[in-house]
Amino acid sequence: MDTKHCTLDGWVGAIPAPGPRGTATFELIVRPVDIDSLADDAPDTVVTCTSGDPRITHELLNGIQSGDLLRIIGTLVQPKGPGENPRLKIGALEVLDTGLIPVLRDMVMDRYGDYCAILNADTDAVPVFTACGQWVGLADNPDAITTLIEIHERVNGGDV
Repeated sequence: MDTKHCTLDGWVGAIPAPGPRGTATFELIVRPVDIDSLADDAPDTVVTCTSGDPRITHELLNGIQSGDLLRIIGTLVQPKGPGENPRLKIGALEVLDTGLIPVLRDMVMDRYGDYCAILNADTDAVPVFTACGQWVGLADNPDAITTLIEIHERVNGGDV
């Protein structure tokens, strides 16, 4: 397997998600350095980034948002096959710039203890997540949120 220690600057494509054994994973969108000399439709590179360092994982899960510009230093592992993203194991992280905060117009995020629900004026269905971002399920309507949370806690033994 071909690995290389490197530094990449790029934008967070989506909010980092918790992974197994205290890790966090997200996709970094990296633009070519010589973008001005390339065609307008030249593709960006998507790099899957993972951190096992507790301090970096905490920052990724609590302070990083989609659109943030980051400098990542770590070990790059080339993809195993065509069509797969290269992977970068993060050794150091620096926030160069923050993305714009999205404005929720017809949506509201509500907190239910260790759970979050996203209420949307366009639909009755309500997606529910743990506060750490783990998918819990889709409640049929706002009145069914607490029932969904109770079922989740029963199935998981109270672990969020």
